[in-house]
Amino acid sequence: MTATRIHLVLAALIGLTGVALMAAAAHAAPDPGPIQMAGQMLLFHASAVIGATAARKSGHLHDTLARIALSAILFGAALFAADLARRGFAGAALFPRAAPTGGWFMLTGWLGLAVAAATARRG
Repeated sequence: MTATRIHLVLAALIGLTGVALMAAAAHAAPDPGPIQMAGQMLLFHASAVIGATAARKSGHLHDTLARIALSAILFGAALFAADLARRGFAGAALFPRAAPTGGWFMLTGWLGLAVAAATARRG
């Protein structure tokens, strides 16, 4: 499976999970705040990954840098959201510093996309 397909499949799955978490926050969660935030984080980043993947495929992002950045964003969003969802449903963290670690991966991924855009061969 190509990097493009992997990124698109993962983006679709985190988008799906984001919708499910938003529904759970609205209807079934003991503490909806963290769960709603987890859902929003996943939905925002799913859309961004799909758009950035299209930009990478059209040559507007440096290919290798964008692949790494998109992977970091996907991993970071999943880790961040998993920690928030666990806090909302179970009242406990996934593991110590899980959310901040996920946040740093997302930040690094976004910075990587900026570098990938600045260094792309196509203008």
